[in-house]
This record gives sequence, C-alpha cells and structure tokens, in this order.
Amino acid sequence: MTSTVGAPRKPKSPTGAPAPPGARPPGNLRRKVTDNLTAYAFLAGGLICFALFSWYPAIRAIQLAFQRTGGQDGAEKTEWVGFDNFTTVFRDPEFGAAWRNTVQFTLLALLIGFVVPFLLALLINEMRHARAFFRLAVYLPVMIPPVVTALMWQWFFDPGPGLFNELLRAVHLPTSNWTNGEDTAMISLVLVATWANMGGTVLIYLAALQGIPGELYEAAELDGANLWQRIRHVTIPQTRFVILMLMLLQIIATMQVFVEPFIITGGGPGDSTITVLYLVYKYAFVYNNYGSACALSVLLLAFLAAFSALYLRLTRNQG
Repeated sequence: MTSTVGAPRKPKSPTGAPAPPGARPPGNLRRKVTDNLTAYAFLAGGLICFALFSWYPAIRAIQLAFQRTGGQDGAEKTEWVGFDNFTTVFRDPEFGAAWRNTVQFTLLALLIGFVVPFLLALLINEMRHARAFFRLAVYLPVMIPPVVTALMWQWFFDPGPGLFNELLRAVHLPTSNWTNGEDTAMISLVLVATWANMGGTVLIYLAALQGIPGELYEAAELDGANLWQRIRHVTIPQTRFVILMLMLLQIIATMQVFVEPFIITGGGPGDSTITVLYLVYKYAFVYNNYGSACALSVLLLAFLAAFSALYLRLTRNQG
C-alpha cells in the first residue's frame, strides 16, 4: 500500500475539480498582477516627473530657439523667426569668449579635477586605519550647497583680508589677486569646482579599486613590480571602463559650469570667466531675450551630444 503522507496536493479549480497540469493557483496569479501594477505605478510616477521637468522643458527650449517672444499692452506675442536667434548669438562679441573660456575651464578641470580624485582614491584605498573617516571627509564638500561653497571660497580669494593671502603674508610670500586677476581667475574657479565636486568621483574610484582581485597585485609583486608599475599595469587596466565613463561625465558637467563664475567673479574680470551657461543666463534674465538664450542652449546641447557620440564610438572597445 502506497503512503500519501507528505505528498504534494494538486491545485484544484474553483469548482473543486483538479486544476490542469501547469496551472497556477489563483492566489499566486493575483499576487503577481498586484506586484506588476505596483511596479508600473512607480514607473509611471518617474516617467511623469521626467516628462514634466526634463523632457517638456527641453522640447520647449528647442521650440523657443526659433521664436521671438514679446508683449505689448500686457499681451504676450510669439512669432517664428527661423534662425534669427542663432544669427544674433553668433554675432555677439561675447559668444567666442564664452566658448573659449568654457573649453579652457574644461581642460584645466581635466588636468586638476580628474587626476586628483584618482590619486586620493588610491591613497585612501591603501589606508589600514581611519578609512571611513577619510571617505566622509572627502565627500563632505558635496553635501554643502553650491552657493554656500562659492560664497565661502569668495572670501578665501579676497585679495585684501582673504584667508589665502593672509596665509601667504604669514609666511612672507607674495600675495595674489586670485579671482580679481585675468591670469588667475580661471584657475581659481577650477580649484573651487574641484574641491566641491570631487567627493562623489573619489567614492566611485574607491568602489572600482576595491573590486580589483588582490591576486593580481600579489602576482605583480612577485614579478618585482614597483608601485608605479602596479598602478600602470594592474590598477589602470582594471578600472579603465570607470575612468572613461567618469571622464565623459566630467567633460559634460564642466562644459555646463555656471555657479562659480556667476557668484564668485560675475564673468569677470573683463570677460575672462564668462561661460556659455553664464551667457545663456544673461540673454534670458538680463537682456530678456529668451529666444537667443534657448538658441545658445541648443547649440551647447548639439555640441555635447555630438561629442558624446564621438567619444563613445572611439572608446567603445577600450573598456
């Protein structure tokens, strides 16, 4: 006689008859439908937010780039003007200076703000004690509001009673004009941006470094590799994908620099620190020319999109 103790019971249909093979119990099906509906509800919320606050403004900006807005007797008037806004932007004497300064800021940020986070990540990764404290210390500037950071550094750079010049006077070294000098203003802004934004990059590098198998370093040490050779032949190849992606993201971010020149230098001295986004701000909120502001924004968007596509094409086999 065959025992049926512990044998799995076959699911039954609502009528009491055994369910066909492979059929799911009604409770499981209902739970799966509920979970899917919940997931789609959260997804719909995110899509709605993106549509309202990202996609619609972008599409509207492209539309305004080909329009002129104005008002007479309190009535808003919009007319299509074709490429007139782009012509206005190209003829602006500040257009060339804005692009030149933006590219200069980006290159300086790559020389300073790209190398320093990687070196800091290497240093923290080699620590045996207080690693958590230094991770927090490096990331702390990211949590400070950008406007507060800019105002704090504006006082640091003050050519009179500023902190940096006071320190230079204390050690009997010549002082600097910092943001008040055309030769030093841009590099000063790069220092501010690097200090304020490198925390997240350092943590990403740290995560990539901690994912490298220790056996690779042990093998390199057995082969007699020194510190630089281990970094060159083990660390950099193993983190190449992260390095390439962060470089692209940094270029995109630095090409859109605005807060530092707006608050600290006001685009000066002269036009030595005016950037593309600062010029967009001037068109929109100083000249009340929203069409030209959107036209310049579209030009920046097109440039960054073309650069990103070319960059990804050239580096797709390097990761």
